[in-house]
Amino acid sequence: MRKRILWGVALALLLGTTLRAQDPSPHTVQFITVDNNVKLEVLDWGGSGRPLVLPTGLGDTAHVFDEFAPKLTASYHVYGITRRGLGASSKPEPNATDYTADRLGEDVLAVMDALHLNKTVIAGHSIAGEELSYIGSHHPEKVAGLIYMEAGYPYALYDQASGELELDSIELRNQLRQFIEGYSMEPVKDYDSLIANLQRVEKEVKEQQQDTRNLPPTPVSARMTPELFAIMEGRERFTTIHAPALVIFADGDNLVPVSGDDPRSRAQAVRQALMKRNKEAQVAAFERQVPSAHVVRIPHATHYIFRSNEADMLREMNTFIASLPN
Repeated sequence: MRKRILWGVALALLLGTTLRAQDPSPHTVQFITVDNNVKLEVLDWGGSGRPLVLPTGLGDTAHVFDEFAPKLTASYHVYGITRRGLGASSKPEPNATDYTADRLGEDVLAVMDALHLNKTVIAGHSIAGEELSYIGSHHPEKVAGLIYMEAGYPYALYDQASGELELDSIELRNQLRQFIEGYSMEPVKDYDSLIANLQRVEKEVKEQQQDTRNLPPTPVSARMTPELFAIMEGRERFTTIHAPALVIFADGDNLVPVSGDDPRSRAQAVRQALMKRNKEAQVAAFERQVPSAHVVRIPHATHYIFRSNEADMLREMNTFIASLPN
């Protein structure tokens, strides 16, 4: 069972990058229209070979790849996309439709179409896993392969066996809206599904309560904007992936030292144990639901795995892409 604690703790990592005042990376910048009055910043590092597109984590712009992307241009033509709501890209109203996983996935496809890219590989970091899984679920013919760089979490693959509290709560909220917003005009169509989801969420809440009973609350990052909240609220339950996929997890045990009897250290130890357990369950979900995916663990790595373990990432990416049909 994935628990909210994992994603709450990880949020600080998702928002942990600050752009440099000067950008020496060798790229060009263009703005591509993907929707009505929505343009995305697209970086082009050049290169030769198969197109490689890099979507980012939750709080990052495409400049997060300024150092990593040039290492790829010897073999690929490399692009980066700044998601809507971030950086220099457009920031439409953070409502229920502008930041869903489907909408964000369509943005990536719109960029690829505008650039006339073929046989593209998409390598996404962190929450970009939801854009990858949208494409891999609904438009696998559009890509040659997908690379999940520390991006294989529940927003990328929903564990059908165990569920996931946040995603199940989002689905339950959407079901309950039929009661809240004029249900008499459109009666609930599937009461059995609604009741099952109510029971599932109740069970998951009780399990989280047990797991986190003695933990202090996780603070919300000050960098969370309305647009970022909208992205988190727009996550969906993807249950399979139909495109070739490489799923890379950072296996960084005890990255934060834990010692002594200090309550904060004990709480950190509990959090780390929960995160490790939940990550193992997510790996198992991939092996069960997407047996064609190649799952890799990289030891001694951080969430920003393309920084902490650059050589490992390049090796795994090159091996995977070389195995794809031309």
